[in-house]
Amino acid sequence: MCLIVALGTYLREQPLGQLYFALLDVVLSQYDVVEPDLIYITNDRRGIITEKNIQGAPDLIIEIVSDSTRHYDEAIKHALYERTAVGEYWLVDSVHDCVRVFRRNTAGRYEIAANLSRNETLTSPLFPTLEIALDEIFA
Repeated sequence: MCLIVALGTYLREQPLGQLYFALLDVVLSQYDVVEPDLIYITNDRRGIITEKNIQGAPDLIIEIVSDSTRHYDEAIKHALYERTAVGEYWLVDSVHDCVRVFRRNTAGRYEIAANLSRNETLTSPLFPTLEIALDEIFA
């Protein structure tokens, strides 16, 4: 099972927000526009969704890391998402079969909320009853 299927299935059963994937611009500032692999916006914040793009920081951004995007995803985008108040940021590393979850702390900085690998389960307060077995994601 892939990550988008797991999240999409959950959100069909628990319509807490909208999930978008690739080729959708997220306008974080006048100068910062990105196209994350997966974007999640809760229903409470759906006002940032426009016909053309997303205007503002999503609740969750997920980047699928590869060797060619590693530095950009782990350093540059990480700093940008933290600075522009993206609530949660997942780095899914398909090369090393791991997921790192970053969540904002009370000071507005990212903390590592989870550093998971195969045989572990991914959870998030954004999806209260969802448990994603990473063995299935990296199969």
